[in-house]
Amino acid sequence: MRLRPVLPAALLALLPVAVFAQAMPEGYLCCNMRTDGSWISDINYQESGKRVIPAGTPAKVTGYGRYRVHVSLDGSKQAIGNDYSRDLDLESFARRYVVAEDPRLKLGSYSPKVREAIKSARLLPGMTREQVLMSVGYPVSSENADLNAKVWRFWLSSFAEFQVVFDGKDRVKEVVTDAQTRNLIMADD
Repeated sequence: MRLRPVLPAALLALLPVAVFAQAMPEGYLCCNMRTDGSWISDINYQESGKRVIPAGTPAKVTGYGRYRVHVSLDGSKQAIGNDYSRDLDLESFARRYVVAEDPRLKLGSYSPKVREAIKSARLLPGMTREQVLMSVGYPVSSENADLNAKVWRFWLSSFAEFQVVFDGKDRVKEVVTDAQTRNLIMADD
């Protein structure tokens, strides 16, 4: 007795593609991210030779690779590396960085002092969580599992950690770090 497939062979051939298809979000870069010209790491280190791609840059996911999301940022090919947030699936990771709403619209509503701090990828006391994200990117999820936590840990380099401490109103209360890192990450009050 020969069993017949439930689905025609042509549909079975397409099934793996449908099961593994991932969304290709299109919109804008959520936040200031540093690139070496082709690679952006989720740790967002401030290293020599890197430049900042500003929040609000037109962005489109073009594909996925091993621990990376391939994107077109204002026409330039880049890869965003999921180096330290691997508890997030790649599609969720991609949606973190490529957002539908242009952050520059909100940026325009902030005070001139906050706008300038964000444009220069720096922080100020009193910033909201959203403003911190726009300015310095997401904290890596391996060290910051809960984005509602009172403290977010970031790094400017392997040796330059800073912690953003939020008050009860979810505004920056203080930034805890060494003096050298403070000079690099804090905007002038």
